[in-house]
Amino acid sequence: MSVALGSFAVFAASQVGTPGPANMALMATGARFGFRAALPFVAGVALGKQLIIWPIGFGLMEVAETAPWIFIALKWISAAYIIWLAWRVANMRLNTAEEGAAPGFLAGLVVHPLNPKAWAMTTVGFTAFTAPGTPAFEATLTIAALLLGLQLILHPIWTFAGDRIAATVTGTLAERYLMWTLAALTVASVLFVLFGGGVK
Repeated sequence: MSVALGSFAVFAASQVGTPGPANMALMATGARFGFRAALPFVAGVALGKQLIIWPIGFGLMEVAETAPWIFIALKWISAAYIIWLAWRVANMRLNTAEEGAAPGFLAGLVVHPLNPKAWAMTTVGFTAFTAPGTPAFEATLTIAALLLGLQLILHPIWTFAGDRIAATVTGTLAERYLMWTLAALTVASVLFVLFGGGVK
């Protein structure tokens, strides 16, 4: 294979399945609105990564070589947005449907394009697991399909976990601490990507 499929699958599963801005948003949404109401948001998050994968696969990496400031700016703008979302999560309360509807498909669609972890993971997929000279379409289709498959399995798990946690703590003193913890984990995941070497 022109893409090291087995190795990339292990790497991708470790990234898609571990805490990060997207998974924290999914967990918080499941906790706040319930699993069923969060499903359109889950679908948007899963498909939103395709908005990163295909441009990178068809030449965005070349842009990074000639104009690296674009990626630096994107990194910090994205981080600021995710941290703002974390602040909102910290002040939410669980399962109070009268205060608004769950975020929908379009809201989910922009999560990964504004997620520095997603950019880092996708870039690594093309630079570390793809053989030189691999046709762009073949490499991009392979990476896109594998990541989508993993997301369709793992993203609902994070959302369902939020729903089950909410069922336990809603209306208790632990509720406030849960939302602050989710927000703190979101911020920590962004800071790790920014300063831990995930995004250059």
